[in-house]
Amino acid sequence: MMFLVVRPCGSSSARIHHHHPTPPRGSRNVVVRCSVSSSVQEKEEKGTELDCSVSFPPIRAAKRVVLVRHGQSTWNAEGRIQGSSNFSVLTKKGESQAETSRQMLIDDHFDACFASPLARSKRTAEIIWGPHHEPIIPDYDFREIDLYSFQGLLKHEGKERFGSAFRQWQVDAANFNIDGHYPVRELWDRARSCWTKILAHDSRSVLVVAHNAVNQALVATAIGLGPEYFRTLLQSNCGVSVLDFIPRSEGGSPHICLNRLNQTPGSSIAGGKSGGREPSKRIILICNGSTQGNTEDVFPFGGDQPLNMLGVIQSQKSAELLLDLKVNSIISSLNKACIGTATIISQVQEAADCLGADCVPRYVEMKQMGSFDVETIFKQTETAISNFPPFQPGWLNRVDDGLRTKLWDQSRKAWQSLLDEISDESNPEVVVAVGHPAIHIALMGHCLNLTKEWLGSFHLDAGSVSLVDFPDGPKGKGVIRCLNYTAHLGRWSIPITRSTEDGEEF
Repeated sequence: MMFLVVRPCGSSSARIHHHHPTPPRGSRNVVVRCSVSSSVQEKEEKGTELDCSVSFPPIRAAKRVVLVRHGQSTWNAEGRIQGSSNFSVLTKKGESQAETSRQMLIDDHFDACFASPLARSKRTAEIIWGPHHEPIIPDYDFREIDLYSFQGLLKHEGKERFGSAFRQWQVDAANFNIDGHYPVRELWDRARSCWTKILAHDSRSVLVVAHNAVNQALVATAIGLGPEYFRTLLQSNCGVSVLDFIPRSEGGSPHICLNRLNQTPGSSIAGGKSGGREPSKRIILICNGSTQGNTEDVFPFGGDQPLNMLGVIQSQKSAELLLDLKVNSIISSLNKACIGTATIISQVQEAADCLGADCVPRYVEMKQMGSFDVETIFKQTETAISNFPPFQPGWLNRVDDGLRTKLWDQSRKAWQSLLDEISDESNPEVVVAVGHPAIHIALMGHCLNLTKEWLGSFHLDAGSVSLVDFPDGPKGKGVIRCLNYTAHLGRWSIPITRSTEDGEEF
């Protein structure tokens, strides 16, 4: 995979327009049922329930919001705690990351850009926004999390000075208290007020350039997750996340779908920390490549079909992405397209070890599991495929509840199979699973300990890659490093944004 990296010269032409609307302090636009004081263990036992009272202002037309974290800053490089301080600036690497993100988004259309006014995010926004004539909208509510006395300290200094408080910040951030404040809870409240401003803005496609923690909070509050999910939805430097807001014909709070998470300028597979810790185990979910029945415009299940030519190319691109890892086994469903994708990955892995003079042939084991096969769920509907919703964000919301229940129950078995694989000490640290987008969406729900009502809250495209790290081992919480990553597909990837000129209004 190759990206064009150009170091920007001169000053950006982006103009700054000051915008300081202040929402009523007593109002809330989102209510999350689970209390932040409840124990994480209790939530894991019961599962997080989708609260119907989670509410956003109604919208008349579909809106897509693209979140970008700023590039590497001087304090990122030093390992210094930034919080909402404004003393760090972008490094040369950070500016290059921002330019790469600009190139990644260059064919995408945006109507407006909100940005944190802190120097590191402001500069990132200027680089990405580039020649747009519309002014950037700075808003202080998009600043990074307020960390009070922690700000400016190196991490080892935080441990030395604050001891147990710093430990709580690391392991129980939702209940972390410093200087009389609960920073993560405050951040979640602030993120909800940000959504009110974004949705009220007269635009169809919005770019938001901000920070790690606030972008986590924006994603989480949009789909109804509480502060206990802090550090679960990774945001890397210049990582791109996309949320779709879909109006309801009857009015009220829109449907909201996380279209992708943390699409980075570099490889999603490359090593790095998850939630501030090194991952000990990893699950990589790869959606099978396209078939004749798997396009943007039709229901993504047309029977047990092999890969079409685009699907072969997508599978080859996924195989190239995985060359940074040594894959020893691949799990797939019994579907022809999934087996085809898994076979291409295994062939590329085996060939990669035989390019040198001293090569040693290696065999990649392939396993087929029935619990990954959606055909057993949807085959009864083959005569009524035209009645299914198009393969667009949130399509699982419109599938019959009985079928969603079957998908959820079957995917629970598949998720347990993956956990068993990474729990086996004789197995490698990385498990690769190839399946249909519907089964992988459900697997993400189980990873986050959600319920079937969340199935419409995530979207995956054919050929996409999603990655879950386990920094505390298989029995710990999974950290989603990326979801619906498609940058590796190059010219065959689906654009971040689409034209909204002809979108339906309500």
